[in-house]
Amino acid sequence: MIRIDSVTKRYPDGTVAVDRLSLDIPDGAITVLVGPSGCGKTTTLRMINRMVEPSDGTILIDGVDSRQQPVNTLRRGMGYVIQNAGLFQHRTIVDNIATVPRMLGWSKDKARARARELMERVGLDASFAKRYPYQLSGGQQQRVGVARALAADPPVLLMDEPFSAVDPVVRKGLQDELLRIQDELGKTIVFVTHDIDEAVKLGTMVAVLRTGGRLAQFAPPAELLSDPADAFVEDFLGADRGIRRLSFFSSAGLELLTAPVVAVDATAEQIAARGADEAPYVLVTGLDGRPLGWSEPERLTAGQIDVGRLLPCGRPFVAGQDSLRAALDCAVLSPTGWAVAVDDEGRAAGVVSQASIADAIRGAHAAGRAEPRTTGAGAEKVIR
Repeated sequence: MIRIDSVTKRYPDGTVAVDRLSLDIPDGAITVLVGPSGCGKTTTLRMINRMVEPSDGTILIDGVDSRQQPVNTLRRGMGYVIQNAGLFQHRTIVDNIATVPRMLGWSKDKARARARELMERVGLDASFAKRYPYQLSGGQQQRVGVARALAADPPVLLMDEPFSAVDPVVRKGLQDELLRIQDELGKTIVFVTHDIDEAVKLGTMVAVLRTGGRLAQFAPPAELLSDPADAFVEDFLGADRGIRRLSFFSSAGLELLTAPVVAVDATAEQIAARGADEAPYVLVTGLDGRPLGWSEPERLTAGQIDVGRLLPCGRPFVAGQDSLRAALDCAVLSPTGWAVAVDDEGRAAGVVSQASIADAIRGAHAAGRAEPRTTGAGAEKVIR
């Protein structure tokens, strides 16, 4: 879809923002540009839609030199999302989203119908349609920005640090929403961020740029984390890149213990049997099977289990769906050192110790079993 061929951006004062950059951006996937300040991420993004003109080199869109198209035509074929959404404050939400379709000559009714359809797709309540941007939260405004970029169904979506201005909880929700939308639509997305965790979570391919706009490494996230090209990439990825790499290994192989799990109405015999297991604690569940908390078995009294005195069970992980990183995080944060696994319905599926997770990590690293997922047009995805 997009080929960047030996592109350089040099300003009149001699500053080189991008230096002989070459990238083949895959179709139907998310390509993330990441690197320190001054590495040319945003300049590269803006050269794709000619908001910035290259000094040298060529950018091909579907095999055609971008300079051969009228700039307005080029830009209308690309959605563009920026930090803080960049919405028109005097227009309602539905009319903000309908902006590009209206510019393309759509009728007002057709454009607004498309806008309402996209509001639902990005998780915005229909009641927001007649509101104005200042009446929405930062995260809601960013959703509007994504919807507006998708309104004319462009094949390419350019995103310049779109989620960096919101808090971590909202940011995670927006990232998950983008991945969900990408699974459905399979757009070619070029995404700029300075956050390596965001790059690893979202990217099918990740381009790490050096200061001065030179390419340091271009690889899938799993390869980037396991085999950084040089000391610069390794330093940029940070000291915890090994922990990040666990995001690519499934928890499916973990051996879960079900014996240390008892229901809140357990009999004395059931509690005694569970307490004899290798786990020093017992996980108590509600009658619906959902975990309530931990207790030492000798502190439990049949028929009189006081839920208020249980140790918190911490955040569970979904067995076989979440990664080894998620399982390890649950175990580390648990007051007992054991992680709780649940099924898709939130019912306890078993428990696993830090030691067992460590064994699984060693086995996964030895086998190199980083498991890809697919999204869009068969692009490799991270296991979260």
